[in-house]
Amino acid sequence: MLLPHGITITVKRIDQVHPTISGNKWFKLKYNLLEAQRLGYSQLLSFGGAYSNHIHALAHAANEYGFTSIGIIRGAELADKPLNSTLATAQGLGMQFEFITRSDYRLKHTPEYLAELQARYPYAYIIPEGGSNTLAVKGCEEILSEADRQDFDTVVCAVGTGGTFSGLINASHAKQKLLGFSALKGDFLTADVKEWADSTKQNWTLYSEEVFGGYGKFDDKLLTFIKIIQQQYDLPLEPIYTGKAMYRLLDLIEQGEVLPHSKILFIHTGGLQAFSP
Repeated sequence: MLLPHGITITVKRIDQVHPTISGNKWFKLKYNLLEAQRLGYSQLLSFGGAYSNHIHALAHAANEYGFTSIGIIRGAELADKPLNSTLATAQGLGMQFEFITRSDYRLKHTPEYLAELQARYPYAYIIPEGGSNTLAVKGCEEILSEADRQDFDTVVCAVGTGGTFSGLINASHAKQKLLGFSALKGDFLTADVKEWADSTKQNWTLYSEEVFGGYGKFDDKLLTFIKIIQQQYDLPLEPIYTGKAMYRLLDLIEQGEVLPHSKILFIHTGGLQAFSP
């Protein structure tokens, strides 16, 4: 995209890096899969909501690389409802679901809950929600090529749990700016990014989702914007992550908060499967 003031946006379609394990999920799962194989686990277990890109990718990865899979899904009320396309696909690939209450789901990171879960599923390699851990960050450091580091002064991506953004920070050139647009309200992800990212790099900014109302919320304005981008640039986006990130980026440009002649690399992290016709 060529924009006013000589600003350009180039989109890196990592959503096309693998036919089924979409976008950043491939990079986040790569070293986790190798570690699960090395340790001799036969199952993969992780957490997500009903439209989780991570759960969708994990089911495909398990099916492709010889694991069985278990999804701990937020929302006990979903157990008796028809599965949406994301969960139906995962189930079709053999994923076993355990639907839990939202209050129990908030315990998913605690040592006590994880120990109880490991006891019930002793053959399962447990991966955090969104796939974000140190091995995921290591994988996401491979998203940027040397040419990306040299040719672009700004790198932009949507942020869910912070793993991908942290990997991009670690791999970035010190003179680059990193802009992350969170899909969630609040600044609590900043602490996670600081935990995983190189502390010597202060070249990043993480924006909270304060425009559309928070995670999973969108309106006709955003859907119209996504449709226009598709028509003008043949670029598919979705309203949970990439659509919001592109909207916020163009808004910053319009407000004059991006330097003239900036060369921006927008990382398309995937997630289209839940919104494809």
